[in-house]
Amino acid sequence: MKHLSKLFVAVIMLMGISSHAQDINNPWAIEFGVNAVDTRTSAGPEHVGWFQQHFSQPFDVKDNWNILPSVSYLSVSRYLGSGFSFGLQGSVNKIDKLVVFDPMDPMSDSRGMVVTNPGDLMYYGIDGKVKYSFMELINSKVIDPSLHVGGGYTFLGDSSFGTVNAGAGLTFWFTENVGLALGSSYKKAFDGSSDLVRSHFQHTAGIVFKFGGKDTDGDGVYDKDDACPEVAGLKEFNGCPDTDGDGIIDSEDACPEVAGIASLKGCPDADGDGVTDAEDECPNVAGLASLKGCPDADKDGVADKDDKCPDVAGPKENAGCPWPDTDKDGVADKDDKCPEVAGPASNNGCPEVSEEVIKTLNNYGKTILFDSGKSTFKKGTYTVLQSITSILKEYPNSRFMIEGHCDSDGSNEMNQTLSENRAAAVKNYLIENGIAADRLRSSGFGETMPIATNKTAAGKALNRRTEVKLIK
Repeated sequence: MKHLSKLFVAVIMLMGISSHAQDINNPWAIEFGVNAVDTRTSAGPEHVGWFQQHFSQPFDVKDNWNILPSVSYLSVSRYLGSGFSFGLQGSVNKIDKLVVFDPMDPMSDSRGMVVTNPGDLMYYGIDGKVKYSFMELINSKVIDPSLHVGGGYTFLGDSSFGTVNAGAGLTFWFTENVGLALGSSYKKAFDGSSDLVRSHFQHTAGIVFKFGGKDTDGDGVYDKDDACPEVAGLKEFNGCPDTDGDGIIDSEDACPEVAGIASLKGCPDADGDGVTDAEDECPNVAGLASLKGCPDADKDGVADKDDKCPDVAGPKENAGCPWPDTDKDGVADKDDKCPEVAGPASNNGCPEVSEEVIKTLNNYGKTILFDSGKSTFKKGTYTVLQSITSILKEYPNSRFMIEGHCDSDGSNEMNQTLSENRAAAVKNYLIENGIAADRLRSSGFGETMPIATNKTAAGKALNRRTEVKLIK
């Protein structure tokens, strides 16, 4: 029993190591169960050949196997990487079936084998082994075949001896961490000085537990594979959380608590216009990104919600409505210097003064009558002045020069002054009757610009005139 105590102390110490160097998934495994020892392999006759001698009758369980009906082995192993692991196994058994070759014994079988009881010898074994698992190679998560080699030391009764071991195993994993392990090892004994020093087979069947993988957040994804080891997440996202379940991990999700779409970094877009609901001023109606997700029916650049004329294009400055054009000349009132009188855009919406208009004005100007030698109007002249005023109002953006002229009667100085005063009188009348002062200028030319002879009364009458000219 002293050897058994040593065995379990060694195993416990090895288990204590498992709290360190946990740098891969479940690097440690502990296995325990029942073992069977078969001494038949050392009892065959030499003349039958080495293989027949050692490996015939391997599963003669009833006659050859020694089985202790209790937990009789315990092993602890550490994964090394690339399918390799190293383990230490301790086992205990009781040998009450020792197979020998004695064809002269009346109890021998047809092959000369005799099963004897050596006195219920206690069997203790301590073995180390390097195992290679084919599980990754065959791409299986359930079936785990393996091969192993190693060595150990066996205590059998009062004898002890070293062995070189080789064998195979097969594990069926019920879960990621729990499995059923079956194994067989051929243990070649070194020292044959005693009949009890025997090469033998040892078979095992037990339960294996893998452990040691660190999972800080408890989400089932080990820290070494967990992209978010401090926060519980999902396996399909390498351990990172997806709170809103939209398939985008929270760390990459701009809206982690509301399900959205990948193209918008996990944010929702109820109307499908490519603008996230949080930034969409019209979240339930598809619109334009340039208008913060709001529609623009008339395509004038003003969102319908802000457009006072949503079905008619208009500038933003006028709340989406077209500027009014009172005179319908194609020039908006805001730019039309003559908003109530149609005119071309080239003249800022004001009508252009034609030569015909100037001719008409001058025809009226020639009929303006003044009191003799004065700048006051005769009574019949006011009708003419009103006609001139009406014409000028039709061209509110035009400027005019009022010119005064005289005949040759009187001195030059007197005629110059009289012509200036008469032109100014016409100008003042027009201003008093609604023509802007900045549109009018007046000037007198005396008798210097006659249009007829001053030798006849008819000629002089033509020279006494008022002319209206357009200032460009």
